[in-house]
Amino acid sequence: MKKLLNAPTAYVDEVLDGLTLAHPSLVRDGTAGRVIRRASGIRSGKVGIASGGGSGHLPLFTGYVGSGLIDTCAIGNVFEGPNIDSCMDAIRLANGGRGVLRLYGNYGGDRMNFDMAGEFLEEERIHTTTVLGTDDIASGTQDERQKRRGVAGLIYAYKAAGAKAEEGADLDEVTRVARKAVDATRTIGVALAPCRVPTADRPTFSLAGDEIEMGMGIHGEPGIWRDKLKPADAVVDEMIDRLLADQPVTTGRISILVNGLGATPLEELFILYRRAAERLRQAKIEIVQPLVGNYVTSMEMAGASISLHAIDDELATLLAAPADCPFWRVP
Repeated sequence: MKKLLNAPTAYVDEVLDGLTLAHPSLVRDGTAGRVIRRASGIRSGKVGIASGGGSGHLPLFTGYVGSGLIDTCAIGNVFEGPNIDSCMDAIRLANGGRGVLRLYGNYGGDRMNFDMAGEFLEEERIHTTTVLGTDDIASGTQDERQKRRGVAGLIYAYKAAGAKAEEGADLDEVTRVARKAVDATRTIGVALAPCRVPTADRPTFSLAGDEIEMGMGIHGEPGIWRDKLKPADAVVDEMIDRLLADQPVTTGRISILVNGLGATPLEELFILYRRAAERLRQAKIEIVQPLVGNYVTSMEMAGASISLHAIDDELATLLAAPADCPFWRVP
């Protein structure tokens, strides 16, 4: 697993330098330079949205800082959550005077540091709320949804909350729609080959050349089963079956995200989408604003995830609202 890098310890900072040089709408900020914010800053009177997580998942997390999405993002080392100082910086920089929603994935280190940051900043009269992404159905049962990890489906919560904040809604309303978007979203992934963290000398997990693992997490967390590679249609059929069994789409409308984990060709993602769209049509489910591409990666892991975001009129309107960031534009 060869990598184009300089010093492994400089990996994240050099990525952030390159990201902001290539996209002037983004700026590095914070005491350690580990916060990405909008170059235009937070608009006074607007509810802010701060997120964060480990590096290695671009475009998540920093790539979704932009109009109609999130305002700031604290970033940690590869597959490591941001430290408490960066979390505090991200919240401060997202504060436009009407409070800040902390919106991030359900991982222990991220929760601890963002929770502590929120408590400390209450002393500065910055009011915050929290919504956690919990869309990974392979990481917990229906009865234990609060334990599920946040993966690719988190971007739907970014979109809903970001659109609501741009409307001028208050913190309670922005928080409500973020939670509604999380509750309406389910994701499952499949891995074909591992990745390697720049500072490590071996891959994050081992998988034989003829094997796949259903339900593996974006950091290499164990999945549901491991078996021989199957045809794409069979893999998609199981993923769709599991997603629909976990949350029947009672609204009759969904947005679907077929997401590449880093090393899977776009052509293969379209093969997966082809079958997924066919299955949803058979179930008489209307597809609205489908997404196919690399939206949440795991370094150079080979594989893909599928997210289903069940929408009603409110979520459909928020999904269609204008948004602009380096990796997702809705005109």
